Amino acid sequence: MFGKVLIGSLAAPVAGLVLGAVAMAAQVAGAGVAGAGGPVPGAAVSDSGEAADVQPTPQVPDPIPLLMLGLYQEAAPTCPGLPWEVLAGIGRVETDHGRNTAVSSAGAEGPMQFMPATWAEYGVDVHGTGVPDIHDPADAVFAAARLLCADGASAAGGLSGAIFAYNHSDAYVANVLGWAAAYRAEYG
Repeated sequence: MFGKVLIGSLAAPVAGLVLGAVAMAAQVAGAGVAGAGGPVPGAAVSDSGEAADVQPTPQVPDPIPLLMLGLYQEAAPTCPGLPWEVLAGIGRVETDHGRNTAVSSAGAEGPMQFMPATWAEYGVDVHGTGVPDIHDPADAVFAAARLLCADGASAAGGLSGAIFAYNHSDAYVANVLGWAAAYRAEYG
């Protein structure tokens, strides 16, 4: 569907550090997330590993690695109306932008944590090698945009539903949208 996509120059480096904490407006106090992202950023966690019932502390988003930032920005336009920040939010929650790509307990793999069956349907071969690679960041990010689009991300009001289809959890949707808002504030 997407054919060969040439990954051009990446976005200019972000100068300096984040100037302040960004409130995660969409968070639910104490809600955990089923995914590699762990609890909602800023939510307190009890000794048992359960999210504690306290208000979350605003978090400063981790800088997005330049390679991933460029991929999020290049893949988003393949799905009209999909903000690149949502792809970045998913990348942050799933694997911290490819920093933790271990196979999940459910069997999801790669930087965007695809289940193999979903990958077989939505995988994208960005480099034109003939085989989409679930572990290749470019293939994975473009596949995530393709999957979100297929699940209605480009339809009016369909973004939350598409994120929910990616991971069936309201807390996950809130977490992704919280990170997306933080990245929108940070990167403009």
